[in-house]
Amino acid sequence: MARSTTRPVVKLRSTAGTGVTYVTRKNRLNDPDRMVLRKYDPQVGAHVLFREER
Repeated sequence: MARSTTRPVVKLRSTAGTGVTYVTRKNRLNDPDRMVLRKYDPQVGAHVLFREER
């Protein structure tokens, strides 16, 4: 069964400038804007904002 285009894979990049990324899926119908999540950045050693990059 093929993957749907309504839940694309998005890459979340750290706003701390370390280059750390997370990969996740999002529902494009419920969240059309860029996703921003607060996740752990191991190079900084703290939780920082991660923004969706396209």
